[in-house]
Amino acid sequence: MAFGTKRISDLEYLGLSPFQRFLYRLTCFLVSLPGALARGVENGAKTVARFLKIVWRELADLVMTFVNGDAYTRLSYLIMGAGNAARGQYLRAACFFLAQAAFNVYLFLFGWPYLSKLGTLGTVETTKVGRKTVYGDNSFFILLYSLLTIFLIVLFVYLWHSNIRQSRKSYEMKKAGKHLATAKEDLASLLDGQFHKTLLALPMAGITAFTFLPIVFMILVAFTNFDKTHQPPGKLFTWVGLDNFREMFTTSTSRYASTFSEVLTWTLIWAFFATFLNYFLGMIVAIMINKKGIRFKKMWRTILVMTIAIPQFVSLLYVSKMFASDGLINSYLLKWGWIKTPLPFWTKASWARITIICINVWIGIPYAMLICTGILMNIPADLYESARIDGANAFQAYVKITLPYMLFVTGPYLLTSFIGNINNFNVIYLLTQGSPKGMELESPAGYTDLLITWLYKMTVDNTEYRLAAVIGIAVFVLTAVTSLIVYNSIPSVRNEEDFQ
Repeated sequence: MAFGTKRISDLEYLGLSPFQRFLYRLTCFLVSLPGALARGVENGAKTVARFLKIVWRELADLVMTFVNGDAYTRLSYLIMGAGNAARGQYLRAACFFLAQAAFNVYLFLFGWPYLSKLGTLGTVETTKVGRKTVYGDNSFFILLYSLLTIFLIVLFVYLWHSNIRQSRKSYEMKKAGKHLATAKEDLASLLDGQFHKTLLALPMAGITAFTFLPIVFMILVAFTNFDKTHQPPGKLFTWVGLDNFREMFTTSTSRYASTFSEVLTWTLIWAFFATFLNYFLGMIVAIMINKKGIRFKKMWRTILVMTIAIPQFVSLLYVSKMFASDGLINSYLLKWGWIKTPLPFWTKASWARITIICINVWIGIPYAMLICTGILMNIPADLYESARIDGANAFQAYVKITLPYMLFVTGPYLLTSFIGNINNFNVIYLLTQGSPKGMELESPAGYTDLLITWLYKMTVDNTEYRLAAVIGIAVFVLTAVTSLIVYNSIPSVRNEEDFQ
């Protein structure tokens, strides 16, 4: 049945088979994708316009505050906390003043020497004069501490703006004869009305320092020539613009382009099978165990969960040795005379990929089984009773009742599982380390490498940090685009009220 771009009515949709419904939804999604992308660009432009409007409004507000404020408010533009101190809010004044003093000390004694070299990432190399090492610039530290300084400047501008707003607010309140909060009241507020700010301060600082800052640093590395031949402290690296992206993605001039397309294709194939094969098999196992009349249900669940209890570092390394050419499986097959030569589980690309998917089924089914078990117990039993009275068989009840309910509830889980499998480092690296290698693939990538394991090898084995950063950006874009498109398309998000 060809749908084309024609929309069908709800009644016609209900008359379609499950496969035709899937085909129809897929067609609608593909047809709407250009419009969705156009709307995304439009929304992005509107967001930028709103941001610029807010910035302009805040700048105008700062000018009006300076013009209409008193002398202490104007002094706050130079000395943070001056307005609060003049009106008896000494705790706020002390916090603002100490923040300004600490920032000035950091900027002029530490941050600025690095920030001033950000444009070149250093010009003086480390050299040896006789037996003495004369240290020059360190491009790595220049980039890192410059980025940290920029973050602190942004934070300082925010605090400076907050200082102006606080000074203006206290001036207006005092002029109107209202009560100004004392230091004791400010402290009490941090443990009561403003407790959310107190509680989130440390986590936000941790996320910024250990998540956001490294991500931005990695993105910047992708625009440099940071590799084993330009590695500090002995050597300097510098900005190269988009050269690394051209080297990775341009087919006509790049030695890595074919490798990237090969690894990306296998990554998506692996993520698809590792997600949906585990999910549906785990669901079937959960249905079989939950079926009435099945004995020793707890025992079967315990046996399956044992694969979760054993650390993957142990189990996967052991399984890897079992499937080796001289491993347990090949040894017994040769001993029994079933084969004449060892099966190439890890030496041929197709064998290795299929073997990895099968082993991952053994690992992933227990997780899916546990999730599906809890959901199956919450499906109303009268739905199955009504289906049985209407003459539906077990397969029809599964297709019409169980599967739609499960997909609706577990839609976000499937998305996160798919994204997790794109970045599933453990299974691939512990089983094959990306092997087998081939002439078609540029070293150090192998036929079973995912983007994440290739990135690891680029960083650890080849010290090609610049290209590893490009791969990291590609992984981020892939996962972000997939998450945004799929998450906003799954029924559990779009039609949440249907199951409430």
